[in-house]
Amino acid sequence: MMWPPSLLLLLLLLRRGAQGKPSPDAGPHGQGRVHHAAPLSEAPHDDAHGNFQYDHEAFLGREVAKEFDQLTPEESQARLGRIVDRMDRAGDGDGWVSLAELRSWIAHTQQRHIRDSVSAAWNTYDTDRDGRVGWEELRNATYGHYEPGEEFHDVEDAETYKKMLARDERRFRVADQDGDSMATREELTAFLHPEEFPHMRDIVIAETLEDLDRNKDGYVQVEEYIADLYTAEPGEEEPAWVQTEREQFRDFRDLNKDGKLDGSEVGHWVLPPAQDQPLVEANHLLHESDTDKDGRLSKAEILGNWNMFVGSQATNYGEDLTRHHDEL
Repeated sequence: MMWPPSLLLLLLLLRRGAQGKPSPDAGPHGQGRVHHAAPLSEAPHDDAHGNFQYDHEAFLGREVAKEFDQLTPEESQARLGRIVDRMDRAGDGDGWVSLAELRSWIAHTQQRHIRDSVSAAWNTYDTDRDGRVGWEELRNATYGHYEPGEEFHDVEDAETYKKMLARDERRFRVADQDGDSMATREELTAFLHPEEFPHMRDIVIAETLEDLDRNKDGYVQVEEYIADLYTAEPGEEEPAWVQTEREQFRDFRDLNKDGKLDGSEVGHWVLPPAQDQPLVEANHLLHESDTDKDGRLSKAEILGNWNMFVGSQATNYGEDLTRHHDEL
């Protein structure tokens, strides 16, 4: 899920035009607001039958896993060896791959599509081509160039745009961890995809509260929660699904049962606790490859179990045969 700059707020305002109908994000509430980590792979985790496709896609990412399936076993092992060196260099460089380094690599590969989307937009924002995106560059690329004090003088709803601009600047300042007003690629990624970064959690919660908290008391009341989904037409009976949402609010969102959602409860809703999938897979690969049981992996141990980490023409053919056999 991508949380773009506060043009999202404008879309939320425009969305109110659909009277008497749930929003496109509805059912159950706020699927567009709730961030669920995508699975590492859609393939079955079926090591017992020699099908390592899940592990390949978890370790490499889906697109790169497809590339490996076209390599000879020798080419695949050579590329895996280079990946092992990268994992170690990205960690402590001690010549071994630790559980933490393996987990970090898997998490990195799973976010490749996010980094690719940022790379595709990079030149739009980095207008002076200095390899960083300043706040003024981002502001001008998003909203157009205005002289100080003249912001949005030429648009009808200037106050809405001013609020959007202030909200984006606040998010940028949080993403800009070193406080130099210049975003690196990692910091711009945090700005555009805050739900993916722990240090951006509070800003995601704050923005959600601001979107829903119409009476500005700092909480989300049940009617505000429902209003994010549905606006009744005059004389219209409330649909059954809306009542279901009221029950969801009461039974599952309002954790302390005080009839409203505070910031902590909003965070539990939109950024729910989730299993650390990269850690689970890292533990699995470590357990299956750590032949001397010292809790870390040597390059030789990984290459000794290479077909669990990566595919090739040979393993891809073998997995096809296995699937064909299971279908018979």
